[in-house]
Amino acid sequence: MALRYSGYVGKYLRVDLTSGKISEVHLEEQLTRLYLGGNGFGTKILWDEVPVGVDPFDPENRLIFSTGPLTGTVWPTAGRLEVIGKSPLTGIYGDANAGGHFAPELKFAGYDMIVFQGKSKKPVYLWVEDGRAELRDASHLWGKGTWEAERTIRKDHGDGGIKVAGIGQAGENRVRFAGIITSGRAAARTGLGAVMGSKNLKCVAARGTFDVGVAKDEFYDYAYEIHQQILANEYTPSTSRYGTLGLVNPMNEISRFPTKNFQRGDFPYANEISGEILEKKFLVRRVGCYACPISCGRTVAVRDGPYKGTYTEGVEYETINALGARTWNRDMASILKGDLLCDEYGIDSISTGGVIAFAMECFENGIISEGDTDGLKLEWGNPEIVLELIEKIAKREGIGNVLAEGVVRAAKKFGKGAEYYAMHIKGMEMSAQDPRSQQSYILAHITGTRGADHLKGFPCIDETGYVDAAVRRYGEQYLPEIVDGLSTKYKPMVVKDGEELGAVADSAIVCKFGTHFPPAYYWPELARGISLATGMQLGIAELKEIGERIYNLQRCFNVREGIGRRDDTQPRRILVESGTGRAKGHAAGPLQELMLDEYYELRRWDKKTGWPTRAKLEELGLKNVAEDMEKMGRLPARGKRRR
Repeated sequence: MALRYSGYVGKYLRVDLTSGKISEVHLEEQLTRLYLGGNGFGTKILWDEVPVGVDPFDPENRLIFSTGPLTGTVWPTAGRLEVIGKSPLTGIYGDANAGGHFAPELKFAGYDMIVFQGKSKKPVYLWVEDGRAELRDASHLWGKGTWEAERTIRKDHGDGGIKVAGIGQAGENRVRFAGIITSGRAAARTGLGAVMGSKNLKCVAARGTFDVGVAKDEFYDYAYEIHQQILANEYTPSTSRYGTLGLVNPMNEISRFPTKNFQRGDFPYANEISGEILEKKFLVRRVGCYACPISCGRTVAVRDGPYKGTYTEGVEYETINALGARTWNRDMASILKGDLLCDEYGIDSISTGGVIAFAMECFENGIISEGDTDGLKLEWGNPEIVLELIEKIAKREGIGNVLAEGVVRAAKKFGKGAEYYAMHIKGMEMSAQDPRSQQSYILAHITGTRGADHLKGFPCIDETGYVDAAVRRYGEQYLPEIVDGLSTKYKPMVVKDGEELGAVADSAIVCKFGTHFPPAYYWPELARGISLATGMQLGIAELKEIGERIYNLQRCFNVREGIGRRDDTQPRRILVESGTGRAKGHAAGPLQELMLDEYYELRRWDKKTGWPTRAKLEELGLKNVAEDMEKMGRLPARGKRRR
């Protein structure tokens, strides 16, 4: 039966790589009403279909490419792709999100989602075009980098407009933080590129000519209004001019810029790796994703020096920090070269910088020596060492084979107290936010459902004090503490709200430039936009419930894999060592548990275990999940039914 809601194609693909069978499935109305799209669809499928305790590299793991009801429409920033699977880096829920143009092309080709299972006997890629799909031989693509593979497919098909999302050598080699790359945009976190490699799936290539219909013509005028709202935001001009690199100096000034493996939060040479320097010395042109009024992307070129000829796209704040300040590297040209290598090999630059900084500190403290590092002196600030380690990690050569496992497994291999220097949460390397300088990130990092995460709760209100946005969203009664980065007051409320808003944004799917930073639009606008596109008539309360349902189900997936309150914590360095600059004297230890208790109360999760309660799950329509959790002994005792 045809789906009655607009905004969706109304069908998706199931691909069994073991048998080679491809099935076309009608999208169920209940799935759209309860989980909306993207992130929500993937979470539901993981819960229903991936066995408890399954190895992420097992053929039974699922790999889901999903779009949402706004994808491919003219809604601002509605061009993102959501990829979902069990993470080989963390062993828990994993997702990754990429911009660009692939996701709209997938819908134009006739499908809302692709669900992969099994493992192909030989390398293959999926070709999708105008309602047709087939698996094709990828033997000639295996071993190629992401850019080269994309060029080859376009040449093979004689069509330069084909959109490709695929893996490089890092994914083929099952580097546990390998990503999926589409034209320089990266669905990088949690290692889903390694899952793709484990299935012998090189890439998905899409081409389509279908339109995405919407329910109400009023949608187009309203989408234009939101475009203008984003453009009118006071922070948009800087973001458009400098991209996310415009954050380098502001974050460094508030000591939120992780430096030397989180030993400090400020980098003395931040000006040398800033957005201003990129614009002055390296910028070729600004680029934007599908339907984006901001255009934060950058095409850059190194025109002289030892890295002359480097040409890359998509470099942003996280990569600049990870391959720069995190390793004490002040050479911008080398960082751009590193970004190119990460994209070509298909590897998460955040985790890559994290494991390199970890190894450098272990080397500095005598935990490892040149005998362990293939004769390399892992000295801080040496750009050649950073670049050589990227190559070794992607190829799993020598010390790179250890680092390709991530900091948790590498620390166990090194021993001698190395775990102290492993900056991770739940197994995923931390991103470029020193939480000691912004207390909301203490909480957001530890409650993120995929591990150390800046994009689940994504609290920005207290970053540098967005007073107007705070008043619009929450009211004057919460001032001044709500915008004070060093205050913990009201931060659990902000983080919980951000997590649910983020779950909806990742399901709609829209970029969080708009919903979170700059804080241009919020629940009312999102509810109206989705309603006009789909015809669902979603109110704010109902949309919030969808976000809460998705987040609770992700938490339940993690709980059944062994996650609990003990795992909701920062690395010991963050707990006991003071930050620098405005964070001087601030360690996370005394504050973390207080905020966590309040957060659990707001979520109505059990404070002792950190598990969702039966009452909360049933309230969200997840009674069957509560029953399953009880059978596994993962439901809080006081949340059980009385018989």
